[in-house]
Amino acid sequence: MKILVCDKTEVECIDRMRAAGLSVDIRDDVTAEQLFTVLPGYDGMVVRSRTKVRQSLLEVCPNLKVIVRGGVGLDTIDVEFARAQGVTVMNTPLASSASVAELTIGFMFALARSIYQTTASMKSEKWEKKAFEGDEIGGKTLGLIGVGNIGKAVASRAIALGMTVIAYDPYAHLVDGVTMIPTLDELLPRVDYLSLHLPKTRESAGMIGKAQLDKMKNGARIINCGRGGIIDEQALYEALTNGKLAGAALDVFSDEPPTDWKLIKLPNVIGSPHLGAATKEAQGRVGAEVAEKLIEFAQKAK
Repeated sequence: MKILVCDKTEVECIDRMRAAGLSVDIRDDVTAEQLFTVLPGYDGMVVRSRTKVRQSLLEVCPNLKVIVRGGVGLDTIDVEFARAQGVTVMNTPLASSASVAELTIGFMFALARSIYQTTASMKSEKWEKKAFEGDEIGGKTLGLIGVGNIGKAVASRAIALGMTVIAYDPYAHLVDGVTMIPTLDELLPRVDYLSLHLPKTRESAGMIGKAQLDKMKNGARIINCGRGGIIDEQALYEALTNGKLAGAALDVFSDEPPTDWKLIKLPNVIGSPHLGAATKEAQGRVGAEVAEKLIEFAQKAK
């Protein structure tokens, strides 16, 4: 079986697949345009968030049998069309959960204690001791939208910090230590921190807009380490500039990289360039799971 690796993947993962008899080529710099001529010669592909697998590409790859996405979401792949064409689509849902959860918790601390702003102040040789009064996280209410693997990992860490955790997820009914709230409208007014951990779908795209932000407490904070496009960024900008929200922490954006940087430039916004899974530990686990899934697929296909 011939496999094309389209994005950065750990060497150990490549070596393991080759040792199992797979023919693996690495083209982690391949462009979207080049894929139309390169991919038709392969049986399988490994992608991360950089490479998009859309219907137009799938239509010219009749030999493609399997796509493995190293990561949690599948929104970069036209999954329904791929499966209709007989292509197996898999991801690695568990490998990066801890890393994304830790970034979420880190963002909460950074927002509560203005860590970015105080560091910038110190680097400007200022000693503004009275300018940055923070908040404790313990005793606050964290609202989660989505309690899959990552949401559960965030919840367990937040509970250990003494937070009350409530969640809205129409597909989950019972999570240890978490109070499930039946509707989003009931959850929003109760939270001090709102954290998003759900895929971007037709239903979730733009689900946090002006109407939803208006329902939140004055001074609440919002964190998105899930997917860009779930929050209406213009509505968020307005809520952060009119005093409705105290702050936001964003790892994901509607456009990546952003085409309009005004949101991230706000003084009460901190962010990172989609780094939720970017830890050595997570990358190692992702690579191992990618190799395991492809090897198992190839063995069953014999």
